[in-house]
Amino acid sequence: GYRVGDVLDIFSKAAHAPKMNLFVNAALLGFIPKSVKKGMMALAPVRRIRAAVMKDLGLPDDIITFINFPTRYDRRELDAVLKGSGIECPNLRDYAWVLWDYWERHLDPDLFIDRSLRGTVGGKVVLVTGGSSGIGLAAAHKFAEAGATTLICGRDPDKLAEACAEAKARGYEFIAYPADIADMADCDRFVQRVIAEHDGVDFLINNAGRSIRRAIEGSYDRFHDFERTMQLNYFGCLRVTMGLLPGMVKRQKGHVVNISSIGVLTNAPRFSAYVASKAALDAWTRCASSEFSDVGVTFTTINMPLVRTPMIAPTQIYKNVPTLAPEEAADMIAQACIAKPVRIATRLGITGQVMHALMPRVAQIGMNTSFRMFPDSSAAKGGKDGDKSAKSQLSAEAMAMQQLMRGIHF
Repeated sequence: GYRVGDVLDIFSKAAHAPKMNLFVNAALLGFIPKSVKKGMMALAPVRRIRAAVMKDLGLPDDIITFINFPTRYDRRELDAVLKGSGIECPNLRDYAWVLWDYWERHLDPDLFIDRSLRGTVGGKVVLVTGGSSGIGLAAAHKFAEAGATTLICGRDPDKLAEACAEAKARGYEFIAYPADIADMADCDRFVQRVIAEHDGVDFLINNAGRSIRRAIEGSYDRFHDFERTMQLNYFGCLRVTMGLLPGMVKRQKGHVVNISSIGVLTNAPRFSAYVASKAALDAWTRCASSEFSDVGVTFTTINMPLVRTPMIAPTQIYKNVPTLAPEEAADMIAQACIAKPVRIATRLGITGQVMHALMPRVAQIGMNTSFRMFPDSSAAKGGKDGDKSAKSQLSAEAMAMQQLMRGIHF
């Protein structure tokens, strides 16, 4: 016969899944009265946690009932019935893969789930802030191609018009709104207009942002750098999000994608103003995710690596740095809308976060080395012509680090 754990192991092998390394005897918890265990499992928070874990694992919620079910599988009765017929029951290990293969090809409920971007946003309203150029424009094209009602906003009416003309030439359209997200009054006007014309949005992509690459030593008399980045990257995003959240809560559905930075994970030097504003948005998002997790409103933070956009153009050394294309960044945003993960980050960003958590001094030494290795840009020093000699100033070690640490802000 087989225990439940044995059966799970057999089918895990058939599914090419990891097998159990340890079996825990459920009798160890026998001292807890059944009424207490049953009462605990009936608590709303416990049921929600159980459902969330099962959803992340891709398992049906009911499977919990059978984990410790005192069952032993044997075939004695079947053998008695088949005796003398010439028919034998094969060993479970010999045919488990056949059962799994049939289920996977014909019965798996995931086979019938549309995981395409069109299946996710088709016919839905998607708002992309900062959608007139760079990452936002690339993402807007993806959403419009997938059949979404795509709203974009930006400060420059001319750029918005160019974006709309580009979309029209491709056979679809954007609905453009001139808006300055850093202006709270303009934010309120913009949000109210979106609600009036579209009854809110289904997906909000908080992409609009400002980046400043300047060492703290060069910022002693530039406190406005910190105020400006916070005003747009944090307060502006919050103003738009909080204006649209009531509609999402009322409809019991909605997804917010916040474009953060890999710098929040790696604590990049020279980007203190920018990273601090994005870190504030990350922290707010974590709190909001907890508050709205039971009403159908979800959040994704994307710790975006360096992307070749107009925002990094003033820093000449970035012309020689490996970066993502806006279209690659847009793919990450599309994946955030389809799968709705809590966070999307590159392996390099996660490695940086782990390093700072486990070996903070070592991480600081590494980041300080990069800080001293790369020069300030002419723009950071107050120049207007760009740092044309930046490439010639870089050492061989600096160029090697650029190639090794793809996507990191220097």
